[in-house]
Order: sequence, then structure tokens, then C-alpha cells
Amino acid sequence: MQLRHIRYLLAVAEHGNFTRAAEALHVSQPTLSQQIIQLEESLGVALLDRSGRTVKVTDAGSVYMEHARKALRELASGRRAILDVQDLGRGELRLATTPTFTAYLVGPLLAAFNARYPGITVRVKEMSLDTIAAAVAADEVDLGIAFSISRPADDIECEPLLVERLSVVVGNSHRFASHRNGITPEMLATERIGVLSPDFATRGHVDDYLRSQSVAPAIAVEANTISALIEVVRRSSVVTILPEAIGKQHADLRNIAISPPLKSRTAALLRRRGAYQSAAALAFAELCKHTCECG
Repeated sequence: MQLRHIRYLLAVAEHGNFTRAAEALHVSQPTLSQQIIQLEESLGVALLDRSGRTVKVTDAGSVYMEHARKALRELASGRRAILDVQDLGRGELRLATTPTFTAYLVGPLLAAFNARYPGITVRVKEMSLDTIAAAVAADEVDLGIAFSISRPADDIECEPLLVERLSVVVGNSHRFASHRNGITPEMLATERIGVLSPDFATRGHVDDYLRSQSVAPAIAVEANTISALIEVVRRSSVVTILPEAIGKQHADLRNIAISPPLKSRTAALLRRRGAYQSAAALAFAELCKHTCECG
């Protein structure tokens, strides 16, 4: 059995078709079929059901593929370990983060990291919380920055970094800007509000809060990026609710306290439990903890 047998099996399972899998692998279909047959013969079981129009994985194949994927992840970790340079003169960091943290936390962290370790290439992916956890578990990324998971999977470590507080945010010319003592939820009822799209975790928190306070302001804008929402708020009378740290970063925005306040959330660093951590990943994790503790 060789690694190519495993990769060929995974490709057929993914495409559900020998022809498409062969095209993706850049091999001939007869070669691919013969390699899968050799793998099945060596294991003594049928891994694929070829009886229908679509090739399906058998029960035995599903069990085998689960272990095969884990083996490939460990081998990939081994390759990175060999190439890892402990003096951080070169290397790579794969980082996943939610869009909310990109807006105010990840940017400064990456700027500081790049200044310290200019030879490290950082590959950043914005994902949802669920997708980040899955990517970390699958070893598709080294680290994730996301909201803390109350019950993380056994293979995920979740280390708290900082507490994020949500605030009402308005432009400097908005009438709320002069309310030094803050506002009440009832005062939002007659406002035109800007919100993030439902795929943001922040949107769910905002909706839950407004529902709990029995207020339903008119939605004037629904944006799928934080930058777009900020531009609308700073140039108009639209009100929004965003992390307090975002409001503090913009001179033409004001954070307005609201009572009762929205529930705070915890930002956390996610990593795969027991997995190899490159020098770059360890250095970035230390920078996160130091920066957030000092912040």
C-alpha cells in the first residue's frame, strides 16, 4: 500500500465518479481503477460500491477513510516539522479568523508579527466560527481566532484571549453622541438601525438582545462586511451595534453605552490538541496572549 492509493480513494469518494476523479488527479481512468482494486485486495474488503451510476463508499470504506485522512494530516504535520526553522527566519503561518476580529484585533496582531518576523508568510482566511473549528481540527489551519466555544470538541484547545463588549455605535453628528449617560433600549425603537448579515455571529447577539428588550427598530441597512456598515454609520444617522473596540478605532464614530448592556463575549485562540505547532504558530500564539493581556 502506498500514499497514492489513499489519495486515489479519497478523490473517487469526493467526486463519486472514476472519470472525474481521474481528471482531477491527472491520471488515466484504467490506472486509477487498478490502483483502487490493489488497495481493496491488500485490505481484503470492498471500499467502493460501483453498482450504481454514482460510486459510493461502503461502510468499510468510510471507516478506512476516516483513519486515512488522519494519517495524511499527521504526515503533513511531519513535513512542516521538518521544514520548520526555529529561528523564525522563514516559514508559514496559517491563520483563520472571524470577520469581526479581523476588523480590530487580527490586523494589529499581524502588523506586530510581521514587524518581528518579516520572513514568515501569513495566510489568513476569514471563516465562520463553526468553519474555523472544523478547519483547525482538520489541520487546514494552524490557529484560529474566534469566539470561545463553550463545549469544544475533544481535539480542539480553546484558550481565552480577551473579553469583547458590544456597544451602540453612531456617527459624531448623531443626536445620541451627546448622551453622556448613555441610552435605553426604548430609545433605539424609533431609530433606523444598521446590522450585519445573518452569517455574522454578532448579528445573532444583536437580534437576541433587541428581542429580549421587546424593541424592533427599523432596519435601514444590512451589510455583509463591517467596513461597509461603518461607512454608512459614519456618514448618516443610522445606528448600529458593534464591538466597542471598533468604535474606538474611528475618530468619527462614538460608542454609546446602553442599559441594560449586551452580553459580553470572549475571544479565544483555537488550536488542535496534541498537534505539532510550528515555531511561527508558537510565536504568534505568544504574541496574541501578551498583546491581549497588556491590552
